[in-house]
Parts: sequence; C-alpha cells; structure tokens
Amino acid sequence: VPASTMDGRRGGRRRGDQNFLPLRRPTRNFSNTISCWYCDFKCMVFNEVLFRLGRRHSRFLRVWFSIGIGFSLAALVGVAVIILCEVAKTPLMYAGIARSGDSSFGLSFLTAGMHMSPSSMGYLCLSSFICVMVHEFGHALAAASEGVQMEYIAFFFALVFPGALVAFNDASLQLLPGVASLRIYCAGIWHNAAFCGVCTLALFFLPFFLSPLYIHGESPMVLDVHSMSPLSGYLSAYDVILSLDEFRIHTAEEWMQKITLLTKQTPPLSFDQSSGIANVHKSYCVPSSLIEKSIHIPFTGYETYCPNELFAFAPVTCPDMSKYDYSGNKTNHQESGEIIHCLNAKDVIKLRKCAYDPVQASKKSSGCNCSEDESCLMPVQLPGLGWVEITHSRLECLNRGRSLFSGNQHSNSGGRGCLQTFVFVGDLISMAHSIHLTSYQPRLSMYFIAYLPDMLERFFTCAFHVSMVLALLNSLPVFFLDGESILEATLLHYLGFLSSRMRQSVVRCCLYGGTFVCTFLILQTIFVSVV
Repeated sequence: VPASTMDGRRGGRRRGDQNFLPLRRPTRNFSNTISCWYCDFKCMVFNEVLFRLGRRHSRFLRVWFSIGIGFSLAALVGVAVIILCEVAKTPLMYAGIARSGDSSFGLSFLTAGMHMSPSSMGYLCLSSFICVMVHEFGHALAAASEGVQMEYIAFFFALVFPGALVAFNDASLQLLPGVASLRIYCAGIWHNAAFCGVCTLALFFLPFFLSPLYIHGESPMVLDVHSMSPLSGYLSAYDVILSLDEFRIHTAEEWMQKITLLTKQTPPLSFDQSSGIANVHKSYCVPSSLIEKSIHIPFTGYETYCPNELFAFAPVTCPDMSKYDYSGNKTNHQESGEIIHCLNAKDVIKLRKCAYDPVQASKKSSGCNCSEDESCLMPVQLPGLGWVEITHSRLECLNRGRSLFSGNQHSNSGGRGCLQTFVFVGDLISMAHSIHLTSYQPRLSMYFIAYLPDMLERFFTCAFHVSMVLALLNSLPVFFLDGESILEATLLHYLGFLSSRMRQSVVRCCLYGGTFVCTFLILQTIFVSVV
C-alpha cells in the first residue's frame, strides 16, 4: 500500500458532532468500528497526557506552530504551482515535445535511494507508522495549546486505503480565531517537515555516534551477495572492497559513483584513435611466450570472438609521454595492430602494468615498464562490457592491523597476504547492484553487529522520504486532506471583501479543481509507468 494514502482525515474535524466542552472522560480507552468497506481502531489513552502537555507549554507551542503556518502555506502554494505546471506540460507530452519521464509529479522520489525488497517493505511500513504518529501528534499538541481537547486517535482502512485521524470537537474549533485554527491544521505538515530535518541530522551525525564501535569511510564492506550475482564466487559477506582499477574506494556511495564513471568510460575500442592515459593503466606487459600460446583472431567491425573463459587483448604501442598534453589527451593518433590475442584474464592481471614511469615521463621519453621480450596488451572493451579490477580483503585481516593497501604500491598478485584481486568483465551497473555494501566496518570481529549501521541508515532514509511524501500530499488542495482545511481557513478568514457565499464558492471551486487535477495526474503517472 503506498504511503501516500496514510493520512486520510479531513482537517481533523467531525461534521455533525454536537458535544461541547468540557468533555467527559471516556469510560473506555479503546473502541473500534467494522463494516464491509470501513474499519477503524480508536485510542483514547493519550488524551489527558497530550492535553496537559499542550497546556503546560502553550506559549512556546504557539510560537512553534505559528512558524508552521508559514511553511505549510508556502508548501501549499508550491505544490499548486507544480501541479499547474504538470497540467500545462501534458499537451506537450502527448504532442511528443516533452518526455513523460520528465514529470515532476511522479512518485519515484518515495523510493529514491532504496531497492524495494521484502526488507525494504518492512522499513516502509515502520517508517509510515512513525511518520503518521508524528503527523497526528502535531495536530493533537497544537489543539491542546489552544485549549481544544482531543477526543481520540483513530487508525482506519477505507476499502484498501489505510489512514489515520485525530478527532476534535467541531464546535470548539469553530470558536477559535482564524490564526489559531490554522496553527492546528498546519501542525501535521509542519511536524512532518521537522521530522525530515531530524532524519537528515541523524544521518549526518550517525558516523560520529557510532564511532566507538565502527569505522566509517575507510573502505566499504560487503553485507550480502545475491545468489545470482556474478560476484558470488568471488566476494562474500564481510569482505572489504579496497579499490576499483587501483582507485581507492572509501564508501558505498563512492563505489557506485566510480562504477558509473567507469561505465561511461568504456566505449568500443578504436585502433586508430588513442584512448588516453586512463586506459594505459589497464594495459599489461605480456611475455612473448604467453602470446605465442594464445589464440590469434582478427578484429573487424568492433566485434571479436574469443572462446569461453578467454578475453580479447589488443597490442598497443608503449605510451610515449611526449605525445600527451597536460589534460591527459593524446596529441596524435597511435598506431596499433589489428590482431587480437585471446588470453586468460586471471593470468594477465598477475603481470606488470604498462603504466608509465613518472621519472622517465618527466624526461619526455617512453615510460613503458615492459622489457624487450614483452608486449603491451590492452583489454578490448566492447559495447556493454566493462573491464574492472576489484581488490578486496577479509575483515579479520584489517582488524589484525595489517597494512594491506598503500596507494600505487599495491600489487596485483592475488595470493599475497590477505589481499585478493580479480577482474570482472560484463555489465558494471548490474554487477554493482548485485551486492549490498555498507560504509561502516565494526572495530571488533563481532559480525552480528555489522548490520546495525546499515539498518539505521535505511530506516532514517526511508523515514525521510515517507515524511516528505506525507507533508507534500497533505499540502495538496484536495478533499479529505489537510490542504482542504488550510485552504478553507485561509480563504474564509482572509477574503473579507467577498460575501460569505462567494467565499464558500471560491473554496469549493479550488478544492474541486485541485482534486480533479491531482487525480488526473496520478492516473496519468500510473498509466505511463505501466505502458
């Protein structure tokens, strides 16, 4: 069930309620209603506690919720402008001028940064419950600060849509001044916005709070490898990734950024154009004896076919650094052969790199590390296939205090110490998403606590998005949400130059128009996503 339906009350009021204050203390703390299309659960346990809390700190709370009025009105205007822009963009989309994927009204931001797995659904449900409680707590506390007592908090299901509401005495709300009623109506949106700030601060200070037990930002650690992952035979839980193509990786975010960058840098190899210094670091000094044993095939039309478990390598001229300018681009074309050698990648990565020697490069001479009986070969990167070296270590090796990685002095040999290096060839984006990483490493080899930072990060991230969605949805000028009561209270109390009937007509027109437009945009978003 989408979180966007989690708040379905109409401004916190019950029409037709004729009870007046003082309210009688309820004889039961819980009650429920069940019908064929609607069921709810009402709770009156917190009525007295919240009322006393609101009255005790009423002066501070009125200032706090007055700030919320400004934020909520700004949110209402901003959301109204967005939906009007979306309506204006619809004809252009159907005319082919604008793309449907450019829609700002899409609900993709709800799951931004999250993958919808069963565990993510658990975080979503927990976050939705907490965010709804924060929202309704804001309404109840704002009402208490104005002297209006809450009757109950209810959780309900209407058809298949869940929701929550806090019920007040309607007559008591009608007696309040306009600003006081706005404070109550805007309190839920304001509390959701404040909760977004709390989640942001929690994510920002989480490395500091967890620093006694965890190391953050040193190297990402593997928490899980999907059974269908191409890395399942190479990486396992609690492995620590140290580098990608000899570039040091510090966090899980940096892992994805580097993978994305490498994906953009893997076009088909052209033999009549240089690929620059970046690809020089992926060339290897291969002995002539190994080349003689390899399979030789021609390279035509950017296509090459090597037997299984073998990869295509192309001979390149050892880089002459005088041919490169300061931006890393070659100043003229290099000549290369058109014969491809099919070699085993596991054997090649153990060899020396052809990377230039800085001392020789400064003298504008050839910086090749290869000897006379070796040739410099570079992997052929075909469209859709990336070549990346991944260096990793076991967590216990790092906890024993070994110095495993030191910049450019790292060796490619996989059997030395705790370091292991392997080459992945294939779709880099799919590979990156097939493993679950965390930027935290436990200081002690207690694996059962390794998942705690990731659980906290995912919860705060999910709670931020759900709370943001609740705030934005309740800002919409539609029926049955807070936007209805905010719009009604604002227009009825501040359009004094119009008659009462005209003000009611303006409010109804705005609400009917907003409800129709929002329903149309939601259905359009669903249709586009399905088609």
